Amino acid sequence: MFMGEMASLEAILQTQTVKVPKPIKVIDQPGGGAMLVMEHLDMGSLNRHSAKLGELLADLHLHNQSLQDKFAKESRTVGKGAGQSDIQYVDRFGFHTVTCCGYLPMVNDWQDDWVTFFTRQRIQNQMDLLEKSSGDREARELWAQLQLKIPSLFTAIEIVPALLHGDLWGGNVAEVGSAPVIFDPASFYGHSEYELAIAGMFGGFRGSFYSAYHDKIPEAEGFDKRLKLYQLFHYLNHWNHFGSGYRGSSLSIMRGLVK
Repeated sequence: MFMGEMASLEAILQTQTVKVPKPIKVIDQPGGGAMLVMEHLDMGSLNRHSAKLGELLADLHLHNQSLQDKFAKESRTVGKGAGQSDIQYVDRFGFHTVTCCGYLPMVNDWQDDWVTFFTRQRIQNQMDLLEKSSGDREARELWAQLQLKIPSLFTAIEIVPALLHGDLWGGNVAEVGSAPVIFDPASFYGHSEYELAIAGMFGGFRGSFYSAYHDKIPEAEGFDKRLKLYQLFHYLNHWNHFGSGYRGSSLSIMRGLVK
């Protein structure tokens, strides 16, 4: 868990976009368990810098695309070999290590296709866990129908892999002095819209955050339905963490998407 969090913080830090605490070391405790040592930040609640967070989060999401553009430019430049940048463009979806959303490990195996990655390694993984714990028949039947529907939600858009925080809800953001800060990430390269799913589930983000974000990354056609699909992952993940109190929300989203 902590190795994945450390790798996530390092990846975000390397982009030089939104502020995160600098990770230092993961330490195994003699009596069992472990701890992650990181930079101390005197954090306060996100208040004055909501819009700045939206702007910097968009910069984070656009960072890999900017590397793609730089890679293409370098490949056309005489005397400059392609891919000589310090940070390399990532052309697939996934992450180089396991991360955890809550305490459950996430499958981050690299995939060339986003729909394949999300369907198999986010939703299917959650459904497999539910099958083991509860074997919910209605959830299983709705998921069988929804799988056939998912590709149609992505026909009008092109998705460039974006480095994501991965668990960006109100409890994982703050501000330090004149800057917003994010922490407790579960990063991977995915669709930028995925990031906004849990942000909208539990509050904590003002309208200025969304306005600033969408000034840089406008909503694409079909955004609202895909947002529901991405929220489904988090409701299923909460179901697997905390029990059947999240069953109704999970099934409601699936019913809405299969119509």
